[in-house]
Amino acid sequence: MPSKQNPRDRGPTLTEIVRNIAFYPVFYIGSLLLISFNMVTLLLPPGALYVMVRAWCHWHRWCCRHLLGIHIVVEGRLPDHPVLVAIRHESFFEAIDLPALLHNPMIFAKQELLTIPMWGRLGIRYGLIAVDRDAGARALRSMIRTMRSNATGAARPLVIFPEGTRTPHNTEGALQAGFAGLYKMAALPVVPIAVNSGPLYHRLWKRAGVITYRFGAEIPKGLGREEIEAAVVSAINVLND
Repeated sequence: MPSKQNPRDRGPTLTEIVRNIAFYPVFYIGSLLLISFNMVTLLLPPGALYVMVRAWCHWHRWCCRHLLGIHIVVEGRLPDHPVLVAIRHESFFEAIDLPALLHNPMIFAKQELLTIPMWGRLGIRYGLIAVDRDAGARALRSMIRTMRSNATGAARPLVIFPEGTRTPHNTEGALQAGFAGLYKMAALPVVPIAVNSGPLYHRLWKRAGVITYRFGAEIPKGLGREEIEAAVVSAINVLND
């Protein structure tokens, strides 16, 4: 007897195809215009870039809501003191959406992203912190220096994707070895965030539905490696089916 097909494995419906045909050109052409305009903010105080980045992220949210039919639900929020945010990574959705979800976050990002023309310069100016995965402890110290040299860093949440890459929904990914070291050197409590964007967004033909963010309980600073890793893995995977 043939096995029952997983509904996530089905092909796109006609409605989904039409929605995506509208989404891709509208979002990416609008993004190109906004990023080009953002270059002007390199001549202005950083606050101007923060405003424009939030505008781009809300543009993405508008396109997701009105063109793709994706609704966003946020359960919980950050505390009002400095924290290290550890968020699950299932698709580009949350990578784009972070400045809309959080207030001017400083984000640890792959070093290669900061070499992209125009976007890389804006990312550095915004406060993205380059992650060199091959440089070990030296890279961690450099990341911490970059974080602390930012005049407004203490007032901005620090965000990291501790798995280091996208992890398929319903799969528990291993944390990168450097996460525990960064947690120790940053000396900040951790707020884990689970997200379930993969089934809707990490596909060519994106689907309508609800993407949920769930903020976990704050994890105190000063824990050992095994304890902090276990706590983060458990919290960021709570939305797996």
